[in-house]
Amino acid sequence: MLSLSGLSVALGLALALVPGAVEGLKEGDCEVCVTFLRKFYESLKDANANFNSANIEKELLKSCSDTKGKENRFCYYIGATSDAATKMINEVSKPLSHHVPVDKICEKLKKKDSQICELRYDKQLDLTTVDLKKLKVKDLKKILEEWGESCKGCAEKSDFIRKITELMPKYAPAAAKARTDL
Repeated sequence: MLSLSGLSVALGLALALVPGAVEGLKEGDCEVCVTFLRKFYESLKDANANFNSANIEKELLKSCSDTKGKENRFCYYIGATSDAATKMINEVSKPLSHHVPVDKICEKLKKKDSQICELRYDKQLDLTTVDLKKLKVKDLKKILEEWGESCKGCAEKSDFIRKITELMPKYAPAAAKARTDL
């Protein structure tokens, strides 16, 4: 009886000393990694892609070439952009070829480079209710950037607001209809 409890204590201590043995991703950890890889995996399944490592790597490079913002930064960290200094693409493509869950892939990537899991998506503004006049110029620029637009010649906050309200029907038609203060 004593040896059994001593064995379980020793096993418990051994597990506690091994880094990452019992820890997993917490809710909200690796938000960009998990979301991007989940969308990527689903797109491969929808396209009935060949799940070999080389094909996944090629598709990942193609997918990363169209990314912006935080997803582009994630692609940079794993080496899937042309300007990346490191190449960890095989850390994604090989496990995906074996259908390893995305959470587990991100957990492994976190051990290699903790920056990957520090990426978070910016909070999205609700353009139907937000008062553009109360936003900072930085936030107004970010709205235009997300739309792939710029405001050449804008010097004042009011110039950015005018440009956003001008483009809103094109990029956020529901918000443009809902806004009555325009």
